[in-house]
Amino acid sequence: MKIITVVGARPQFVKAAVVSRALQHHGGMQELIVHTGQHYDNNMSDIFFEEMQIPQPAYNLEIKESLHGMMTARMMMGIEKILLDEKPNAVLVYGDTNSTMAASLAAAKLHIPVAHVEAGLRSFNMQMPEEINRIVTDKVSNLLFCPTQTAVDNLQAEGYTQSFYHIHLTGDVMYDAALFYFERSAPRIIEQLQLQDKQFILATIHRAENTKNILHLVSIVEALNELNKQQQVVVPLHPRTSKLIGQLSVKPLFTIIEPVGYFDMLQLLHNCSLVITDSGGLQKEAYFFKKFCVIMREQTEWKELTEHGFATIAGSNKEQIILQSQNFISNHFTSDIALYGDGNAGEKIANILENYLN
Repeated sequence: MKIITVVGARPQFVKAAVVSRALQHHGGMQELIVHTGQHYDNNMSDIFFEEMQIPQPAYNLEIKESLHGMMTARMMMGIEKILLDEKPNAVLVYGDTNSTMAASLAAAKLHIPVAHVEAGLRSFNMQMPEEINRIVTDKVSNLLFCPTQTAVDNLQAEGYTQSFYHIHLTGDVMYDAALFYFERSAPRIIEQLQLQDKQFILATIHRAENTKNILHLVSIVEALNELNKQQQVVVPLHPRTSKLIGQLSVKPLFTIIEPVGYFDMLQLLHNCSLVITDSGGLQKEAYFFKKFCVIMREQTEWKELTEHGFATIAGSNKEQIILQSQNFISNHFTSDIALYGDGNAGEKIANILENYLN
């Protein structure tokens, strides 16, 4: 049986690695990875694939168009040709990128079963390209692998039924990945930066709603500057965002570092006292490492985090970022529930996929 996995960004490779390892344990399951090239990443060298134990892509489409429509169209053309040549039994996609939607549409039009990992997520904000990608991908998928009960509930509320779709609550593959890779990581980044355990705040800023809005960016920088007076704030920052911040009237007083690899990020998460972010994935990873999270967005796909008090939404509001951060730092993180499964999502997905195709 042949599975084609389509990914377009480094985080998707990490997710795919979890399922790839599980598929390798099943005899007769051949997997080919297609990299669309959507997000160029300097960290994705041969060493990245070797250290992460990720199979090298069989195809790299190297598509880096800036316009969504053109990018998606070129991806569909490239993926369609691969599907016609390879004739897979199923196409496996992850998350909510343009690559995910393009692969799903190409496969569905060729009547090839689509399996969507991270199905059912919703921010309920149609201004986000990712929200459109999620909805379209779910609609044309045959197998919907949901990371949380919330995701299952979202699908059911939208009218998805088991009579037509195969909906499965599997847990989150990113939890599998965090457990697997943390054991293989080393605290070199902590030593290099001379960080004290639980004595620094980890923050990230990357979403356009913050980086392309000067008022939002100024507010965030001022909030992080204020928090930095109480506890060191460490911000891995893309050079483009770092340059934007450098042009502001308010200057950053916190510690800006180069973007870090996955292993180093796991160590920063493990050793920090709090996470402040506008990233979707980092919200969950904060929970994996028992850290509270202040979300610098107006909504979250992971509402179970806010419902259980593990995260809070502050947007770009300076006062709220400071207040919520101070509240969390003074509290002790405790959790007796497993919001994202038992760390065995990859194996569950592989088993379900094999049974479905058989």
